[in-house]
Amino acid sequence: CSALCVQVTMRGKMLWALFCLVLALLPSQTAVMSVDLGSEWMKVAIVKPGVPMEIALNKESRRKTPIAVCLKENERLFGDSALGSVKNPKFVYRYLQSLLGKKYDNPQVAFYQKRFPEHQLVKDASRGTVLFRNSEEMQYSPEELLGMVLNYSRGLAQDFAEQPIKDAVITVPAFFNQAERRAVLQAAQMAGVKVLQLINDNTAVALNYGVFRRKDINSTAQNIMFYDMGSSSTTATIITYQTVKTKEFGTQPQLQIRGVGFDRSLGGFEMELRLRDHLAKLFNEQKKTKKDVRENHRAMAKLLKEAQRLKTVLSANAEFMAQVEGLLDEMDFKAKVTRVEFEALCADLFERVPGPVQEALSSAEMSLDEIEQVILVGGSTRVPKVQEVLLKAVGKEELGKNINADEAAAMGAVYQAAALSKAFKVQPFLVREAAVFPIQVEFTRETEEEDGSRSLKHNKRILFQRMAPYPQRKVITFNRYTDDFAFDINYGDLSFLGQNDLSVFGSLNLTTVQLSGVSSSFQKHMDAESKGIKAHFNMDESGMLLLDRSLPCLNSGSFDLSELGNTISSLFGGGSSEPNANVTEPVQVILSSNQILFVTYTWLAYVNASVAKCLLQDLTDRDLEKQEREKTLNSLEAFIFETQDKMYQEEYQAVVSEEEKEAITTKLSEASAWMDEDGYSAVTKELREKLQELRKLCKDMFFRVEERMKWPGHLAALESKLNHSSFFLRSVKLTPEDDQIFTEVELKTLDRVINETTTWKNDTVAEQEKRSPTERPVLLSKDIESKLSLLDREVYYLLNKAKFAKPRAKAKNNSTASESSSKANSTASESSSKANSSNTEEKVIPPKEETKDKGQRDGGENPTHFCYGFIYIERVMFNRPHLSKML
Repeated sequence: CSALCVQVTMRGKMLWALFCLVLALLPSQTAVMSVDLGSEWMKVAIVKPGVPMEIALNKESRRKTPIAVCLKENERLFGDSALGSVKNPKFVYRYLQSLLGKKYDNPQVAFYQKRFPEHQLVKDASRGTVLFRNSEEMQYSPEELLGMVLNYSRGLAQDFAEQPIKDAVITVPAFFNQAERRAVLQAAQMAGVKVLQLINDNTAVALNYGVFRRKDINSTAQNIMFYDMGSSSTTATIITYQTVKTKEFGTQPQLQIRGVGFDRSLGGFEMELRLRDHLAKLFNEQKKTKKDVRENHRAMAKLLKEAQRLKTVLSANAEFMAQVEGLLDEMDFKAKVTRVEFEALCADLFERVPGPVQEALSSAEMSLDEIEQVILVGGSTRVPKVQEVLLKAVGKEELGKNINADEAAAMGAVYQAAALSKAFKVQPFLVREAAVFPIQVEFTRETEEEDGSRSLKHNKRILFQRMAPYPQRKVITFNRYTDDFAFDINYGDLSFLGQNDLSVFGSLNLTTVQLSGVSSSFQKHMDAESKGIKAHFNMDESGMLLLDRSLPCLNSGSFDLSELGNTISSLFGGGSSEPNANVTEPVQVILSSNQILFVTYTWLAYVNASVAKCLLQDLTDRDLEKQEREKTLNSLEAFIFETQDKMYQEEYQAVVSEEEKEAITTKLSEASAWMDEDGYSAVTKELREKLQELRKLCKDMFFRVEERMKWPGHLAALESKLNHSSFFLRSVKLTPEDDQIFTEVELKTLDRVINETTTWKNDTVAEQEKRSPTERPVLLSKDIESKLSLLDREVYYLLNKAKFAKPRAKAKNNSTASESSSKANSTASESSSKANSSNTEEKVIPPKEETKDKGQRDGGENPTHFCYGFIYIERVMFNRPHLSKML
């Protein structure tokens, strides 16, 4: 029995060791990424071991990528490639951010349709949201298109990091509500991206600013305002920096959002649209054609591209000549636009610049005197008029420009990604976000009046006030409820929003929850006094509201009717699907019938996320297949043209016979003709087979040319090695027997290798000279490299032995007479020895770096030049004068 137990134990240890080995061999995914998801541009940053916080370059080697998707029947393009399709603007989808989480009847949808009339927007019958319709088969929601963009961004990050990446932190505008944040999470889920956190872009900027100024942060609060004007919106944020004490990390710096003000429609894109319309007006006034350029979508897309360039140039110049070739009916357009005209076109927009500042101060309950500095963020803050108006509004001496306006958010987000990832350890920097929109719970309860009559009373409980910090948990108790009841989760007082912001905000109701089965459950516990039901709410790091759990409260203690959070929080994106062992009575959670009217949370019930993910994966697979086909096609074309050209080069003509040349030339001509007729429509498999056939035919020719090109360098390296090794062997053999550290066997072995290598080289070179250049060579570069390696091994063995060898101790003579005689002889010969030594030292030249490089060139692949290695060992390690004299 004991033997059996030992056997089982040993087997268990072996299985555990095997499991650990497999675990160690699994590829580790340590890199994380961030995506600064703007309305026009996105910036991708990565962190991986050895690469701390770096912006990932796209395929055009640019640090930012346009958020644009071009969808045609057989291809899908992203970024600059998508924007290049100005011939078909209706297939290019941009500025998707404004449509996320919006119902079809939202004014923002009509506003988008007005800006981009080339797109056909239709209503999704199941969800009531928006769809882009190209045809009956091609209909995509904004979330699906955003999922394609996020998947593309992950591809850029993986190519830059050279390893798989799945975890990401994504930035969103601070004014995104629950529906819009949920839409971004759903898009990331479709793309297969694991979102560690949705971080507000203003918070990411503030984190990046604080991380590099940790030493300047102390217990005294510092208030900084970040003014961010992007392409589509403007946000002003007040941040407080100071150090705080925590139980987990001790005293650490912290940033807290104190106030936020925003304008959803104030940004650089509106300025570009006005410039576009101005250019269209100028073109129509030139009357080069009878058509109205504003009715041609392709021409307007060209004018918008020129307007974007014009806005950038006018930020640094007083005037600029706008020009577009072949704008309409092959007519060119050219007109001068001044900065004064541009500022006049956008005068009302510049008047709105101070608005977010005042709103941020109001929400923070602060004054401008308490703000130490105003820092500019976002590309549109480079417009001179924006800076002029803002500087006057804040009353400061100057505006802060000591931060990268384009990349600060991406860098701050990737720092947060590294902090949240278990693969990295970063210095803690505490972040306290703030809820821009208040959230409350509303419910109706029946109350008894003094006269005995009953009436319904509407109750409101604030969950999260405006600018309440998060992440944070809240508990609300529904007192005296022993029967089934319902409660609503709504947004609170939004009177601080303007009429336009309220109209595009969407529904104020987040969800309605109906609890049933409560009454029957309490009736089975009549001995306990009911104190209502507690609901535990949580606003997580992404700003998403979750209902963790709901528990009944009794005077004899709390017991779990059911983990209501398992059902309810599924509506909020949280909770666990595992059953609770303490469940005593089932309680049903039923959504009210009007729930389908709300986009937030519940729209996931009508969109099969797995189906959408499979659809996007299918599109990605098609893109990869297309890229593989293009790569194979290009390789085949290049091989045909390059090989045809090589057939006329001397080094190739020298190694091919007439028959072989004729066969290769004929086959290349046939392949070229096939390419012109059928090759450009062939599938990847056919192209690959054709390429492999040609490579196999030309393999022997390429091998002979490659070998002949390697011979001079390899033979010179071998000759140099033989000379150095022979010199070393001769020098060692001259060493006196008393100082010899090498055995006779070791020296004979080196002598044998030198002789065998020399004989092989002479015989093989002679044999090769007898052969025709068209035959397979017998002198191969790999054989020469093998001989070089063998010589290196033998010599380095002796060098390493010499390096660590200790000089032999001299025998001492105990006789006094002998000792005195020895001293006399020593004294007599000292002067002679010194003289010889001085002469010897003058001949020993220490090695130099440039000499070492020269030896490396002469000596082939091994970086050590033997001769200098010997001198180094003799002078530093051995310190033997006789060897120095010999050398």
